[in-house]
Amino acid sequence: MNRIFGSGKGKAKPSLNDAIASTDVRIDGFEVKIRKLDAELTKYRDQMKRLKEGPGKNAVKQRAMRVLQQKKMYEAQLGQLQQQTFNMEQASMTTENLRNTMATVDAMKTANKEMKRQYGKLDIDKIESIHYDMEDLIEQANEIQESLSRTYGVPDEVDEADLEAELEALGDDLLEEESSIPSYLRNDTAELPDFVDEPPVTESAQKERPDLVKAV
Repeated sequence: MNRIFGSGKGKAKPSLNDAIASTDVRIDGFEVKIRKLDAELTKYRDQMKRLKEGPGKNAVKQRAMRVLQQKKMYEAQLGQLQQQTFNMEQASMTTENLRNTMATVDAMKTANKEMKRQYGKLDIDKIESIHYDMEDLIEQANEIQESLSRTYGVPDEVDEADLEAELEALGDDLLEEESSIPSYLRNDTAELPDFVDEPPVTESAQKERPDLVKAV
């Protein structure tokens, strides 16, 4: 029996996408037929405009009516196929969304297992102990820094009024010291005193300028 009619076990069933593609091909075929009928109806309409009332015009009108009925039939079948395509595409999108949802759920399950495995390696008590140890070490380091920066020989509390009085007295002492310094030693631009000796006169200068010897 199978030799005559064949067996359908080895034939793969069409998928939803295959059905959508097949329906789209049929839709394209009906749209082509409808455009041809529209062109034929346009021709009959133009003929009817040129003809006068009579048997000839009635014959053209009958042919136009048959073409119009055929067009209505094709349009009805086209609408059904378009609705079928819409339903199949909606089912395909729903299936795809479910597939993506399942993949997301599987990924979340895997991530959840991995997170539990990683968190299982952590001990919150040990983390708290490390935290406290770090606080103790930081506190000890601050104490060491304070100890190293300690000053020696300076009183802990100094009266601000005493400091101001000492600063004013220090300014008076500086003024007295400055007044006791000779004027020619206070800065580099001061003129030399009058009692500084003249430079010595050499023998060659005595021969060339005897008047210098007399002046000295």
